[in-house]
Amino acid sequence: MARLAGALRARGVEHGDRVAMLADNSDRYVEYYFATLWAGGVILPINTRWSTAEVSGCIADAEPRLIIADDKYFEVATTIGTEQRLRVPALATSDWDAVIAESAAVEDARRSGEDLAALFYTGGTTGRAKGVMLCHRNFFANSMMHIANLGLTGRDAVHLHVSPMFHVAGGARLFSVTMAGATHAVLPNFEPDAFLSAVERHRVTVTVVVPTVLNRLVAHDDLDRYDLSSLRLLSYGASPMPESLLQRAMQRMPNIAFLQSYGMTELSPVATMLLPQYHAFEGPTRGTRGLPGSPCSNAEVVIMDANDVIVGPHVVGEVCVRGPMVMQGYWRAPQATAAAVRDGFMHTGDAGYLDERGFLFLVDRVKDMIITGGENVYSVEVENVLYQHPSVHECAVIGIPSDAWGEAVHAIV
Repeated sequence: MARLAGALRARGVEHGDRVAMLADNSDRYVEYYFATLWAGGVILPINTRWSTAEVSGCIADAEPRLIIADDKYFEVATTIGTEQRLRVPALATSDWDAVIAESAAVEDARRSGEDLAALFYTGGTTGRAKGVMLCHRNFFANSMMHIANLGLTGRDAVHLHVSPMFHVAGGARLFSVTMAGATHAVLPNFEPDAFLSAVERHRVTVTVVVPTVLNRLVAHDDLDRYDLSSLRLLSYGASPMPESLLQRAMQRMPNIAFLQSYGMTELSPVATMLLPQYHAFEGPTRGTRGLPGSPCSNAEVVIMDANDVIVGPHVVGEVCVRGPMVMQGYWRAPQATAAAVRDGFMHTGDAGYLDERGFLFLVDRVKDMIITGGENVYSVEVENVLYQHPSVHECAVIGIPSDAWGEAVHAIV
């Protein structure tokens, strides 16, 4: 790691410089995270699903010192790097071993907790992507919370990384797993048989997936053929989990505990968790299954009205979060930062409410609420009903213009 950091320094990376990565998950991606920070740089993971124009726009905005890419994306990185006139256009991960061999080790940059650690670009649903600035303190707070709630230890924990490391949900787990002294197992992307084989082969104990991935696992005809006995905890998040899917997953994998996380990139990324004991089908906690959970120990979660006044239980408003996980701000966008973070609270844009126990109930996105005939309709509620039909795998409910109702509820199945 120290020699790879030395290679970055030799290529002009100084304290605070961004180092971009355009690649699929790999052991090289893990090394990139830590070597960049060791050198004093700032992680800049690039979404491989973006178009060339979107990647170019991100590079132009972030102005990285260097682009690192695997063979699959190296030509794109080289072309874009040349267009943006970077000092060092691109470095191929296939040259990694040679680069390390020829580089001298350097001392850790020892950046402070408030120093910028990463830029994650987000905001596809709200227009132009914004760079979310996360500092070292943000990742430390997230890691401590994950280690405690996921039971990560150096004794037996093997974490399977399948979520893209260009997303903070995948990237942040690198820190918590490493800090716990646990083992990383990495897949370049998700494919059901490869995932299940990796769990069996590496004796994976913990992993994190999105509902779409879980749906493909549950629907796999040969799921029972694989030895999943080592897998004790499966955490999920990033998008709403249909209760019908969660129920099928728990029935097909009865010996695995489930844990839900709720948050966003701006929260580095987790603010609430629904722990395994609240996934019960019977008993006093059975009504909590499928909820985003309750606030993490380091998070203050409140519901605010349109005037930023905190409201009481069961009153729908905007979910707002304050704590050490809240981002520093949006890159070079002070107005957007001021609009999103007020009095230390990150305004998530999600509509929801808290009950008397402190459990969070999500209703919808604040801006996505459908007003039809004077009534408020939350798309997620309609989607949950649709998901109860066994033939529905994915759906989305939106509002469309209507002369009769103002807006009409429209489902895409």
